[in-house]
Amino acid sequence: MNQIVTDSNIGNTSGLLLRILAGGMIVLVLLFLFNNYLIFWRGWPGVLNFSAHQGWFGLESLSKSLEGDAIQLGWIQFVMYLTAIAGIVVYVYLTRQRSLNADAELFSAFAAYIVRAAFWAVLLIGLTDMLISFLRVEGFLEQWVGADLNKELGRSRYRGAAVHYPLIALSLIIALFVRSLGFIWLALLVVIAEFQIVVSRFIFSYEQAFMGDLVRFWYAALFLFASSYALITEGHVRVDVFYAHFSAKGKAWANALGSLLLGLPLCWTILIQGMWGKGNSINSPLLSYEISQSGYGMYVKYLMAGFLVVFALSMIIQFVSYFLSNTAVLRGEPEVVTETEQAELAEV
Repeated sequence: MNQIVTDSNIGNTSGLLLRILAGGMIVLVLLFLFNNYLIFWRGWPGVLNFSAHQGWFGLESLSKSLEGDAIQLGWIQFVMYLTAIAGIVVYVYLTRQRSLNADAELFSAFAAYIVRAAFWAVLLIGLTDMLISFLRVEGFLEQWVGADLNKELGRSRYRGAAVHYPLIALSLIIALFVRSLGFIWLALLVVIAEFQIVVSRFIFSYEQAFMGDLVRFWYAALFLFASSYALITEGHVRVDVFYAHFSAKGKAWANALGSLLLGLPLCWTILIQGMWGKGNSINSPLLSYEISQSGYGMYVKYLMAGFLVVFALSMIIQFVSYFLSNTAVLRGEPEVVTETEQAELAEV
């Protein structure tokens, strides 16, 4: 829907710069994650190594210079960043009458989409992986899929590539059409999963490792994925001894500075500390398809490390949205009014 806004602050230089910085932050984190995949999964050199090879920015020279295809791949990664930055500048210039609130709503919707997709992914993967683990532990899987596939599904790398990742792709598609975030349902599923452990253990004297794995998998997802949604709906607990008495602009200052100085650095710290190297806390389990040592449990432990990526990414996008919406308050910009809302007001 088109946003209808009229205000003298919209489209001025400071507003354009804020929009460029906000868009640049989101593009930067997306490129950081994509290049992390290219570097550690595909063996690309990375922008820093390429720049060091070229002797740019005062970086220390590499102990072993890049050769052949690595130089071309480095150029591609370098140009990728330049193109993305130029694209943001051009987009902001072409939409210079767009308000900060409009961009804030767009970014918030993007964060919500990421979390919706993550919710569907953990739901589908949890149920599917639990079923595979149940059939394996009870000896039924080979009868269903044959000896060769049964053996392959016992390898975490194969199960991740052939089962988990296709389900993640399916979840990205479902999230485009199903707009419910589903946190209440995920909380209910955690309760049901825990309840069935109690029933099966104390009534039927039956318990397997995959049952507890499912509870931990869903509970970790619920805790981390709901954070960005709770931020935009004011669902986080505030220590509001002072905040509750602030004026509207005082609250906007607190929210904008808190997002800029506390929220964004925290999320970037998670990504950098967890993904800067091959052996770091997020990259290492993802690269090795790490699983728990519980025998025939679920093969989803490596994905739980990836939950931190979803958390940090969605929170960065949401913090940028939060920063823009509160900056709009400080600049005196009006709330975004959609065409539908304007028609409803006209009828009243």
